[in-house]
Amino acid sequence: MTLRPDLNLLVALQALLEEQHVSRAAERIGVTQPAASAMLARLRRHFGDQLLERVGNHLELTPLGAQLREQAGGVLQLSDRLFATKSSFDPASSDRVFSLVVSDYMAVVLGPRVLAAMESQAPRATLRLQRFGPGDSPHAEAMPQSVDGLIAPRGSLPPGLASLTLCTDEWVAIVDRDSPLAGTPPEPAELGDLRWVFGQFEPHDSPFMLRRLAEQGLQLRPHAVIDSFVALPLYVAGTDRIALMQRRLTAGMPLPPGLRVIACPFDAGPINEALWWHPVHTHDSGHQWFRSLVRDVATELDKQGDSAQAIRADPA
Repeated sequence: MTLRPDLNLLVALQALLEEQHVSRAAERIGVTQPAASAMLARLRRHFGDQLLERVGNHLELTPLGAQLREQAGGVLQLSDRLFATKSSFDPASSDRVFSLVVSDYMAVVLGPRVLAAMESQAPRATLRLQRFGPGDSPHAEAMPQSVDGLIAPRGSLPPGLASLTLCTDEWVAIVDRDSPLAGTPPEPAELGDLRWVFGQFEPHDSPFMLRRLAEQGLQLRPHAVIDSFVALPLYVAGTDRIALMQRRLTAGMPLPPGLRVIACPFDAGPINEALWWHPVHTHDSGHQWFRSLVRDVATELDKQGDSAQAIRADPA
């Protein structure tokens, strides 16, 4: 018999798979232990799988149980959002959770500004920033519906997703102050011999920067690829290595005193950050408000950057 969709069973499924204990799951969802056992039996019949198997004196997830545990939370988030959706959105009274998938670079440079703007306009709302994970996909049909968006550079994701441009930045290089590179930029022919460290934090496996380099005929073999831009200085300080970072990140976080920021030794092109989201959110009034807020914060960040550049160019 096919199990008809039932949100109560979905809540029970999540609790049972996360707790891996029937009594604790029953307490968590506010039912008796026999009722939770009956729900588990119904779920087992529907999925044709034990979901939880006894190993010694405890229960462990089956492979399907582990897969369903990852999916159940996202489905419940979507159901919560579905029933919270209204024809109009009032940020001043909303307690909605807005979530963004970001690199640690954007979490440092843009995240605090977005939070400050949200606190001003929607003091009861919550901002959740989560990092890219190995399962994140850049394809429109697989874009997570459970998040409000993903921030990544233009060109790092294929077309097909709804998006809007946020802000721009540029690549610079960081080297140790005792490195010869701190005083004399390398020649193009020397780039391949340098000890490169790349930050690779994108929602798929193709290294965006390495693709850009290949387009210019540059083949740089990294000595390390770190899934963090913020951590890059730790791999350069006190060594002869060189790494690329976003200029705004070098200004927005404390760098080790022994590091120097120099111009990027090749044409890396601009960084054009964009907000991408699943089409299901396009007409959601709350999401429209959030998109506008993120865009306005990013636009203001760009204006401040332009002003700073003008001051550096004309100190008088």
